[in-house]
Amino acid sequence: MAERTTRPAAAISPVQQMLASGTGALLTSVMVTPLDVVKIRLQAQQTPFHKASASDSAAWGRVLHPSKWKCFLYCNGLMDHVYVCQNGSHCSSWYKTPTHFSGTLDAFVKITRYEGLRSLWSGLPPTLVMAVPATVIYFTCYDQLRDFLRFGLGFQGSHIPLVAGALARLGAVSVISPLELVRTKLQSRRLSYRELTVCMRSAVAQDGLLSLWRGWGPTVLRDVPFSALYWFNYELVKAELCDRYRTPPNFSISFTSGAVSGAIAAILTLPFDVVKTRRQIQLGEMDSLGVIPRKTSSTWQIMKEIQTSLGYRGLFAGFMPRVIKVAPACAVMISTYEFGKAFFQKMNLEQTRLAT
Repeated sequence: MAERTTRPAAAISPVQQMLASGTGALLTSVMVTPLDVVKIRLQAQQTPFHKASASDSAAWGRVLHPSKWKCFLYCNGLMDHVYVCQNGSHCSSWYKTPTHFSGTLDAFVKITRYEGLRSLWSGLPPTLVMAVPATVIYFTCYDQLRDFLRFGLGFQGSHIPLVAGALARLGAVSVISPLELVRTKLQSRRLSYRELTVCMRSAVAQDGLLSLWRGWGPTVLRDVPFSALYWFNYELVKAELCDRYRTPPNFSISFTSGAVSGAIAAILTLPFDVVKTRRQIQLGEMDSLGVIPRKTSSTWQIMKEIQTSLGYRGLFAGFMPRVIKVAPACAVMISTYEFGKAFFQKMNLEQTRLAT
């Protein structure tokens, strides 16, 4: 262990880190959500969700039966959220408006022209209730853990961002997983809060407290390695760019570093994303049907099933869409966050100067 280094005098407080990350989360959602809305509308045009088949099996979809329910994933640039539809009625109507699109650009133009500019952000407000707090927890914990390892324990080296990123993401996922389960139940069954409480107590009494964290495993296996790789590469790329251009970190360097590191992490964790997406949709459909999974396949079993039926290429399905979605989201989020931190650091320095 190296000697403990001194924390910078202009270090910002956790509250200021939370404000910076919260601002970044909101801006990322506003900029990335239209891309996912267009993607969902194009998918719905090809295969209407309420006409698809849903799983009605406790063995993770090995037996398929026609169902009036269908789930799809909605991403606001921060988190994936399950939306549940019942015959196209018990779900927001924004995704099923009968407008024909010939492509992505045509969808942007027609949605704006015929449904209004606000339609590009359809479905966003409910998801922000959890996505923003989750992002605030994640980024604030990362900075606090990184600084604690460096300045508190005196550790040095490029592995510090990797460890801090993994631990921060693990904590954020563990806090948010039960809340996402609650949101899915509220949206799929239209339960009152009293009915929801009874439902959750029944689930805990029947399957134990850990039933509130169903789906936690695949999410952790995707998000924790992603976070570790992302922060490891982000700090390396940022340091390399600063050295090459002989300049302190700025907005453009943070933006570029975020995009590059986000793309690398997205590619390397893609198989886990495929598994996580499949299980998240299956969980949503089971919740909507009132089916309680008794025995769930492990992540490795699901990966083996995908590899057997679709080959290794199946584990990398959606390669380009994921990179195109993740890289800009990471770039916008981290550059905004770093800009916010720089603003508060400058403000703290001014206050310190005035106080002396």
